[in-house]
Amino acid sequence: MSRIWFQEYTLEELNERSKGTMGEFLDMKFTEIGDDYLGMTMPVDKRTKQPYGLLHGGASAALAETIGSVASSLCINPDKQICVGIEINCNHIRSKKDGTVTAIVKPLHIGATTHVWDIKINDERDKLVCVSRLTVAILKK
Repeated sequence: MSRIWFQEYTLEELNERSKGTMGEFLDMKFTEIGDDYLGMTMPVDKRTKQPYGLLHGGASAALAETIGSVASSLCINPDKQICVGIEINCNHIRSKKDGTVTAIVKPLHIGATTHVWDIKINDERDKLVCVSRLTVAILKK
C-alpha cells in the first residue's frame, strides 16, 4: 500500500499529542511510523490490570481506540476535518500479566466519510493478545 498520511510526522510529534490524555496516563508510546501503519506500546502494570492481575480489556480497547483515532487524524486535512470514533470491537485472545503490549494499526478502508482500522495487540513474543476493529467518522470542521 502507498503512503496514506496527509503530511509527515515524527514519533516525537505523535508522542507530544498524548500530553494530558489517557494515553499519557497509561504510558502509551508511539514506536513506529510506516507508510500505512503505526505502532504503539503500553505497559501491563497497576494502571492497566483488572482485579485478577491480568491486562484489563478496557485498557486494550483504550490502546486500540488511541492508535486508530490518531491514525485517522493523520489521514485527514486538520484545517478542514475532524475525526471521531463511532464503533470499536475487541476480541481478547490471550491474557497478559506483566511486561508490554504492542499495537499495530493498519487501514481496512479509508473513505471520504469513514475510516475502518484493523488493530492487532501482541505481547513481547509476538503472540496475539487482542484484535480490534475501529470505525471512525470523518466530519467537516
